[in-house]
Amino acid sequence: MKNFSHIIIHQALVILFGFFNKQLLLTGIIFLMFISSCGGQSIPAFNKQNSFQYLEKQCEFGARVPGTAAHLKCRDYLVATLRNYTNLVTLQPFQTTMPTYQKPVTCYNIIANFYPNQTRRVLLCAHWDTRPWADRDPDPANHRQPVLGANDGASGVAVLLEIARIISIVPPNFGVDIVLFDAEDFGTYGQNDTWALGSKQFAKNVVKNYHPEFGILLDLIGDANQEIYIEQNSYQYARSIVDKIWNIAQRLRIPEFIPEVKYEVYDDHLSLLEIGIPCIDIIDFDYQHWHTISDTPDKCSPESLDNVGRVLLTVLFE
Repeated sequence: MKNFSHIIIHQALVILFGFFNKQLLLTGIIFLMFISSCGGQSIPAFNKQNSFQYLEKQCEFGARVPGTAAHLKCRDYLVATLRNYTNLVTLQPFQTTMPTYQKPVTCYNIIANFYPNQTRRVLLCAHWDTRPWADRDPDPANHRQPVLGANDGASGVAVLLEIARIISIVPPNFGVDIVLFDAEDFGTYGQNDTWALGSKQFAKNVVKNYHPEFGILLDLIGDANQEIYIEQNSYQYARSIVDKIWNIAQRLRIPEFIPEVKYEVYDDHLSLLEIGIPCIDIIDFDYQHWHTISDTPDKCSPESLDNVGRVLLTVLFE
């Protein structure tokens, strides 16, 4: 870009001083100022409608509960979509037992790598499974119904699929590893070892020389009434990453990122923090439809996905 700019600047100067025209000189100065401002790498635009379509498509399969046909169909869709953007997509299968099944079910982490030769790396992640029981639904009759998970599951994945599309076209400043965790959401309240099983599996099997500079987990970020406060564990164990994200959001004038610590969440980022990867959780935990049958696409918005996507792209390209 710099060499191209210098050629244009040189040609412009020749024209300007060759004709000695004041009006042309003024136009040329404005032109040169524009060229100088374009010297750095621009940040690609996030396509919020495209991202929202990814959210809706996941929900079309139904609840993505491990052990179901909908789960397998969505797995295949996510793998195929990511393979449109990189040929480095792998599955990490593992088995676990769910309380409602008599036998183990197979779960799948989905891993997509971009620019593997880039030594500076960032880990972006979200969970793609949905809760088998809407046990926080206001109607007890729905407590054994599965959760569609438009926000709790599909929203974070939808942002990362759009990020994958963009970085496949325009190389960012980092190599990027996108991991979609399975089996995050069929735990028992108060028993942390029953939650975030996919990230635990990933952490247990990660190669020893894998050291991303930081990780960012997305969870419950699609709420149409979005308010993203700072999660306590993220602030305590990866504060520099928290500061980076919320400062960027402030510069981008995204008021939905609120620079206050509000809640502590046991989520997939803790599995990564435990193995030394500084990872934060971007999560809107004030979601009234959490673990209910009303967690549907109409409760989410493209604008909320856009808020998070723009921040992530700034991190990757600035």
